[in-house]
Amino acid sequence: MANLSTGIAMKKKDVIIVGAGLSGLACAHFLKQERPELSCLLLEKSEQSGGVIRSHEEEGYLCEWGPHGFLDNKEESREILADLDLMAVMQRAPLKEFHRYLCRRGRLRALPQKPQELITSKLLSPWDKVRLLGDLWKKPLPGHPTIGQWAAYRFGKGVLPLVDAAVTGTFSGDLHRLSMDAVMPGVRRLEVEYGSLLRGMKARAKSGKGKGITSLPAMINFPQGLEILVQRLATGHDIRTGCRVHSLEKSEQGWRLGTDSGVLLAEHVICALPVNAALELLAPFQPPVARVPLSHICNVSLGFVDNNSIPKGFGFLTPECEGRFTLGCMFTSRMFPGRAPQGKVLLEALVGGRRHPERLDLDDTEMIRRVVADLRELLALPEGAPHFARVLRPRGGIPQMEGDHLNLLSWRTALEQNNQGLGLCGFGWDGIGINDMTRSARQAIRALDQPGTDSGAPEVKPVYF
Repeated sequence: MANLSTGIAMKKKDVIIVGAGLSGLACAHFLKQERPELSCLLLEKSEQSGGVIRSHEEEGYLCEWGPHGFLDNKEESREILADLDLMAVMQRAPLKEFHRYLCRRGRLRALPQKPQELITSKLLSPWDKVRLLGDLWKKPLPGHPTIGQWAAYRFGKGVLPLVDAAVTGTFSGDLHRLSMDAVMPGVRRLEVEYGSLLRGMKARAKSGKGKGITSLPAMINFPQGLEILVQRLATGHDIRTGCRVHSLEKSEQGWRLGTDSGVLLAEHVICALPVNAALELLAPFQPPVARVPLSHICNVSLGFVDNNSIPKGFGFLTPECEGRFTLGCMFTSRMFPGRAPQGKVLLEALVGGRRHPERLDLDDTEMIRRVVADLRELLALPEGAPHFARVLRPRGGIPQMEGDHLNLLSWRTALEQNNQGLGLCGFGWDGIGINDMTRSARQAIRALDQPGTDSGAPEVKPVYF
């Protein structure tokens, strides 16, 4: 395709997708399924598509640089798995069969599998359990509270370690900074509509709308690692890697995209970049913020002789009040067979996060030493150094939906409404999970012809640790 400056006429694409990470690839997939007559080109500034999803295999251990799996409870992701023939090969770790643990007062305690099990759990004091019912008499909290403020108001401060763990496991974030309205708008809607979250959940369950909240899904991965998902998604699409888009503007000819190799034209554009990269590209459209905060973590992957001390479970999380070095640890080879050599076990510990970015400045040797020392206080690991140890430092960070993130989302809606043929999705706009991004990708392609289409009431997302 020629540069406009040469005077040679260019062929205009029907759709150009900026970004070939999971969001961009999901957009291309849904476009091909729903609008196969449209020509589509994906532009990716790096030399490899797939974004942050990368698997790492070494010495018989299979680890993940980015996400470690996703739940099988969302329509868009299940549809992709079926279309890519991945249903038959995927590995499932059902939440009802695998314990999740919370580090509390220096020891691991199993988390309740169901909300009602909190009543018998030792994670809460008798008063904390009674205080949960205070939600029934609390009026909706006004303003735009943080997750921590909202949880303490509705259920009491005793639940904050559990809430902290959930936020750590999802965002590696800070419950005293993350916006409740942005992260869980569906829950806030129930609070306002019914005057109580407990009453709202009961009403949903009675009507049948809350069925998916009480049934437990499974965590999904693959024998080859999660990277197989984006590899399959990339197959059959026109992807131009090593192509950075540095400008985007609307003209009489359509959308003009300035790239390092020239100008491209498109009838429709989907910006499927991570939120901060998108804000940089969309700066001429005057977004309300230049950047959103990021949380950075690294994955310390450790292999030990399997002495049967690691329980069948997903792993554990540590709230900030415990003062530990690790954010938590996944029992990876317990969840997914084949992740470690025969007779070995793979653990993947997370370090850093929104509260402790300074820990990422440690060199690999010191970080491994401190992680192993931390884990030994909680798990009966074999004596001696691990057989395998690697520090995986993902590129980029995890966007944090803090402050007035809802204002940013309102700006995005107005931008799509005022600019026919423009759709926005990607890492950090509507969430950070794989299911969040596949759902947002489908909404973005449908916004091309119907900008500002209402996607319905906010989803009530279950909380899993």
